[in-house]
Amino acid sequence: MAKKKKKKDIQTLRVRKKNKKINGSLGGDICIFVFLALLGTFMVFPLYYSIIQSLKPVEELFVFPPKLYVINVTSINFTNLFKVAASMWVPFSRYIFNSVFTTVVICVCNLFVCCCAGFVLAKCKFPGCKTINTIVVTSLLFASNATWIMQFLVDAKLHLIDTYWVVILPNISTAIGLFLMRQSMSTIHDSMIEAAKVDGAGLFRICWQIVVPNSKPALMTLIIFAFQGAWNFQGGSFIYSEELKTLPTIATQIAQIGIARQGVIYASAVLLMIPPLVVFLIAQGNVMETMAHSGIKD
Repeated sequence: MAKKKKKKDIQTLRVRKKNKKINGSLGGDICIFVFLALLGTFMVFPLYYSIIQSLKPVEELFVFPPKLYVINVTSINFTNLFKVAASMWVPFSRYIFNSVFTTVVICVCNLFVCCCAGFVLAKCKFPGCKTINTIVVTSLLFASNATWIMQFLVDAKLHLIDTYWVVILPNISTAIGLFLMRQSMSTIHDSMIEAAKVDGAGLFRICWQIVVPNSKPALMTLIIFAFQGAWNFQGGSFIYSEELKTLPTIATQIAQIGIARQGVIYASAVLLMIPPLVVFLIAQGNVMETMAHSGIKD
C-alpha cells in the first residue's frame, strides 16, 4: 500500500509539473504582457496625441519633427474655442442642446427599433423572413456614404431638409445594430419563449422582459455604436439653419478659419471625444461582465 501510494504521489507531482510548464511559462507570460502593452499603447496613442496637441501653443504645433510632449503648457486653444463659439450668431448652449437632443432621441429610437425588429427576425417565423435577413446582411457591405444622394432626394421629397427629423429619422435604425441584436437573440433557447407563452405573455412582453435582458452584451454594444454614430454625425449637407446645427458641424466650421486655428481643432476634438469615451467606459464594464457569464448554461 505504501509503494502504491508513493507511486501515485510521484505521478501526481509529474502531472502538476507538466501543467505548470504549459500554463505557467514565464516566457509566455512575458510575451503576452509585451504584446498587450504594445497593443494598448497603439490604441491610446491617438487620444494622448490629441490631448498634448490641444495644450500646445501655436508655435509648437508646426515644429518638425513633431514632439510628443508639451514645452509650454497652455489652455489658450480651449479659450479661443469658446470665444469663437460665443461670437457666433447662435449661443453655444444651443449647439450643445442640439447635439444632446438628437443623440438621445436617436439612441432611444435605435435601441427600440433594433430590439423589436431583431426579436421578430430571430424568433418569429413568417413569409419572407429569410429574404429580409439576407437583405440585412447584404446591406452591411455598403457604407452609409453610398446612400447619401438617395437619402437627400427622399428627405427633400418629404420636406425634411433643415429640420431635426432629417438627422433623426435616417439613424433610428442601422443594419449593424439590427444584425447584432438578431444574432444575439437567436442564441436564446426557444423553451424560454414557449414557457412565457404558456403563462400568457404576449410577444411585446416576451421581447422586453425575457429576450432583451438576456441579450445585455449585444445591447450594451449597440448603445456604444448608436451613441458614437449619433454624437459624431455632421448634418452639414442637410441642415442649413444656424440654430439647428450640432457641435461636430460647428467644430468643423471653426477649424476651417485658418492656420491660426489649428490648436482650436485639437481642442474641439478633445471636447467632442469626451462624451463617447465616458459612455464607452460605463458600458464596457457591463459588456465584459455579461460576456463572462453568458457562457454559463444549465
